[in-house]
Amino acid sequence: MEEIFERLANDLYKKNGNLTIDEARTWVELLWEDFETTRAKAGREYEGKQMTERIVSGWINQYGPRLHEFANHEKYKKMFNKGNDQVH
Repeated sequence: MEEIFERLANDLYKKNGNLTIDEARTWVELLWEDFETTRAKAGREYEGKQMTERIVSGWINQYGPRLHEFANHEKYKKMFNKGNDQVH
């Protein structure tokens, strides 16, 4: 999993110059967790990490360049506070 997260974080970092590599990693972990949690709550069968990687990669390609704009959203603000050590 570590290799997958690293690869996805690097992809996001390359697409969005407003993020640090640590912030990109945090976003990858948040997107990964959100996708798997949402599917589980919906009663969907687990389809493996390959499926989750494909979805998160698609989100990075589609939304990555503007993803930093969500860091100001109340839900995510504390996770991306520049002076805060709370990186997910």
